[in-house]
Amino acid sequence: MIHAQAIETTGSLSLDITRRTLEKGLRGRFSRQKVLVLIPDHTRSLPLPVLFRMVVDILSDVRQVDFMVALGTHPPLTDEHLLQLVGISREERLNRYSKVGLFNHCWDDPTRLTTLGVMEQDEIRQIAGNHWHPSLPDSVPIRINRQVFEYDHILILGPVFPHEVVGFSGGAKYLFPGISGPEMINATHWLGALAGVVGTIGIKQTPVREMIHAAASRLKLPVTLAALGVEGHDLTGIFIGDVHDAWNAAADFSANRHIRWCDKPFQQVLSCAPAMYDELWTAAKAMYKLEPAVAIGGEVIIFAPHLREVSLVHGKYIHEIGYHTLPYFLSQWERFKHIPLGVLAHSTHVRGSGILDNGVEKPNVRVTLSSCIPAEECAALNLGYLDPAAIDMDTWRNREAEGILLVPKAGEILYRLQSHR
Repeated sequence: MIHAQAIETTGSLSLDITRRTLEKGLRGRFSRQKVLVLIPDHTRSLPLPVLFRMVVDILSDVRQVDFMVALGTHPPLTDEHLLQLVGISREERLNRYSKVGLFNHCWDDPTRLTTLGVMEQDEIRQIAGNHWHPSLPDSVPIRINRQVFEYDHILILGPVFPHEVVGFSGGAKYLFPGISGPEMINATHWLGALAGVVGTIGIKQTPVREMIHAAASRLKLPVTLAALGVEGHDLTGIFIGDVHDAWNAAADFSANRHIRWCDKPFQQVLSCAPAMYDELWTAAKAMYKLEPAVAIGGEVIIFAPHLREVSLVHGKYIHEIGYHTLPYFLSQWERFKHIPLGVLAHSTHVRGSGILDNGVEKPNVRVTLSSCIPAEECAALNLGYLDPAAIDMDTWRNREAEGILLVPKAGEILYRLQSHR
């Protein structure tokens, strides 16, 4: 059921329409209840400061409203960064919003998780279908942040974009893997790797989405979704209702607004990762969203001159294994099976599709990193290197007819070929 929605076809939603839509969809629905609002971190585009203030005001009749950042395995935000995320000053935090909780999810502390059940191998195999592989776990404990059971209702507030692991982001993904334990995080990401980015991204119904919904069905708390369509940093759509119906509507909206269909594959792409991606772990979206439109033998340059870190949380493992295609890992599984599946998945997603030819790895696309990460480190990671200072942005503009593409803000718009539509 959809309680309220608004769509803008020629620009962005006004503040007045945004507020009226949120009022219609949310006001009075949780009276005297304790509500936990799940929100994204800074690596997602949305006008969260405006929405935070509106939601707190609209939910003035609830007994308690708190916000939790659905981090998955992203690094926790400091208190100062939490304030920046929701756009309030320290003075406002101590006064106007003193009773509103602001929390990080913690995925790697067992004391902060609780188990809803176990997904056994038969269910995993059925969900995975043709993508099942013995490297998937035999069973997956479905663990979630135990703090959710201190509330009467969960409200998910976040955007929906094409996504490399699940097809389209948002919805129940804020539960699993957003506030889940490591087992679901690893299993979903590895299943996504087995399906491949090109076979997943921008596709609505995927095995990973089915796994997420199967896990979410174990959670008996009521969940409402406020799914957002965002272009640039502006709202262009709001869909409020049941977590399935609102997500379905938002995913359809995203498919129409966030996918660019290309007539011919590109030979070279300069894919500019914005500063909100402060690790390669997230800046790699500049590869994911372009690979489906790049010719075999072509190149994606991830241009991120601000970038200094591969991953604060997972860097140790990534530096151990580097970036490789899926067949590379599956062909020597005993060597790599100790690595967390989510890290292996990230590695394959960055390196992209490819084959092994007589034991030689042949990726479909060359991946070059242009950042503060030095050439020798890129080489050790199995990535190309290009000095950011050597890039003249003007020479990349308006060259689509030559098979050369400049993407000024990569990571949210998906590029795919018409032939694969």
